[in-house]
Amino acid sequence: MDDAEAARVAADSRFRELVRRRGRFTWALTAVMLVAYLSFILLIAFDKALLARPIGAGVTSIGIVAGFVVIVLAIVLTGIYVCRAARGFDQLVDALRVEHDA
Repeated sequence: MDDAEAARVAADSRFRELVRRRGRFTWALTAVMLVAYLSFILLIAFDKALLARPIGAGVTSIGIVAGFVVIVLAIVLTGIYVCRAARGFDQLVDALRVEHDA
């Protein structure tokens, strides 16, 4: 793709809409992950006793479960992004490619 073609694609309102929607969505997912991770780290730093408490009569602590939840949340957010990209973003990209013969 030459510079003129790239400029035409960049000027396309659908491309700008795609970039805006994808950016807003990815920043929202990033914010969710950052809040979860930062909350976990702050709990480690300031309330070790809470995280050290065992769950019920078992040996598994709240901290182990909280860490597991943070890991699972990352996997779930990745899945959400992949589904959203496959349903919406990829279709818009394909339409732009066909129109601009890229």
